[in-house]
Amino acid sequence: MSEPPRFDRGHTDDLMTFLAASPTPYHAVANAAERLEKAGFRQVVETDAWDGTAGGRYVLRGGAIVAWYAPEGAAPHTPFRIVGAHTDSPNLRVKPRPDSGTQGWRQVAVEIYGGPLLNSWLDRDLGLAGRLSLRDGSTRLVNVDRPLLRVPQLAVHLDRSVNADGLKLDKQRHMQPVWGLGEDVRDGDLIAFLEDTAGVPSGEVTGWDLMVHSVEPPAYLGRDEELLAGPRMDNLLSVHAGTAALTASAAAGADLPHIPVLAAFDHEENGSQSDTGADGPLLGGVLERSVFARGGSYEDRARAFAGTVCLSSDTGHAVHPNYAERHDPTHHPRVDSGPILKVNVNNRYATDGSGRSVFAAACEEAGVPFQSFVSNNSMPCGTTIGPITAARHGIRTVDIGVAILSMHSARELCGAKDPFLLANALTAFLNS
Repeated sequence: MSEPPRFDRGHTDDLMTFLAASPTPYHAVANAAERLEKAGFRQVVETDAWDGTAGGRYVLRGGAIVAWYAPEGAAPHTPFRIVGAHTDSPNLRVKPRPDSGTQGWRQVAVEIYGGPLLNSWLDRDLGLAGRLSLRDGSTRLVNVDRPLLRVPQLAVHLDRSVNADGLKLDKQRHMQPVWGLGEDVRDGDLIAFLEDTAGVPSGEVTGWDLMVHSVEPPAYLGRDEELLAGPRMDNLLSVHAGTAALTASAAAGADLPHIPVLAAFDHEENGSQSDTGADGPLLGGVLERSVFARGGSYEDRARAFAGTVCLSSDTGHAVHPNYAERHDPTHHPRVDSGPILKVNVNNRYATDGSGRSVFAAACEEAGVPFQSFVSNNSMPCGTTIGPITAARHGIRTVDIGVAILSMHSARELCGAKDPFLLANALTAFLNS
C-alpha cells in the first residue's frame, strides 16, 4: 500500500472553495460527489441492483451522501471504517408561501431551521439557494450568490435600551428578510424569479427546499492569517475533510484490511430523524447492501458491523477568550492545536475509553496532536450523530471534531491549521 498524501495549507485553501460553493446540503453533496467522481468513484442508484465488484461507489439521497471503497478481494464480512459528518447548518429557510411584505417593503417569509445565533443574520448581505422540484419529477439546484436579501436591524434610536438590556428577537416578527419595494405582493413572484435564474420554464417548479446564506466569502483572518472565518464550518469542515480522506485512502492501495466509508447526513441540526438523517435507515441500508452484493449473508453482515468503527466528526467549542468561565476549568481546547476528542459520560457523545484508543492511534500514526473536550458540569451538553449511529447500528463510535468559535453563527471561526490536521487524522484512521 502506497503512502497517502499529507494535507497542508493547500487543504485549507480548498476548504474555502468548498464552503463558498456549498450554500446548502444539496450543493455540498453534489460538490463532494464531483470530487469523488474525479477520484474514480461511481454513483450507484438505490433502485438498481448492485454488484460486489471492487472500487469506489457512492449513494446520493437529498442532502446526504454515503460513499465507500471496496478493495480487491474484500470478503463479505470485511468490517468498515466510517467517517461520519453532517451537511446541514442552522439558517433561515423559505416557507411554502414565501411572498410577503408590508409598509411598502417586499419580504420573503422564512422559518428558523435548527438553533442559529439569530443576531448573526442581521444587517448581512444574503443570497438564496437550494433545490427546486420540477413537474416532471426531476430536481434542479439553484444558487443566487449575490446580495439579494437582508434582515434589517432596528436602529438604536428606536430601541435605546438594546445595548444595556440586550437584543431580544422574535423569530416570527423580526427575522423576515426584505428583498425589494412594492405594495403589490403577488404569490409566485419569488419562485418565478428563481425559475428564471435557474433557466427553468415558467410554472414548472412545483416544490422547493430553499435557504438563505451569507454571500461574504471565507477569508483568512489575523495578523499572520492564522485564523479562518467562514460560513457553515459546522459541519462542512468535516464533510470536506472526510471526502479528502476517503479519496486519499482509495488512492493509497488495494490491500486495506477494511472498507473505508464516508457518511454525511442531513438534518443533524434538528434531530436527525428523516430518511437522510443519521437516525434514518440510509447508512445501515447501504452497508448491508454492500455486504450482500459481495455474496454475504446476515451472519457476514453481523460480523462486519461488529468489527466496524465510526469517527463522528463535528465541530466543537474552542475556549472563548471573553467567556472562559463557560468552559470546564481543566479542558480548554485551543484552535490550531489539533482535533478534539469529545467526551460526555451521559452519552451525549459516544466516546469511551476504547474509542479514545482508536483515535489516539490514528493521530499518532498521522503525527497529529489532539485535545480532549468535556462540557462544564453546569452547562447542558450538545450532541451529535455519534450516539445515534452507535445505538442504531451497534457500531463502536467515537466523537471528534475541530474546535471553533461562534458556533451556529452565520460566520464561524477556526484555526487555519486545524482543517488539514483533521484530514490527516481521518486519513490515518481510514488506512490504519
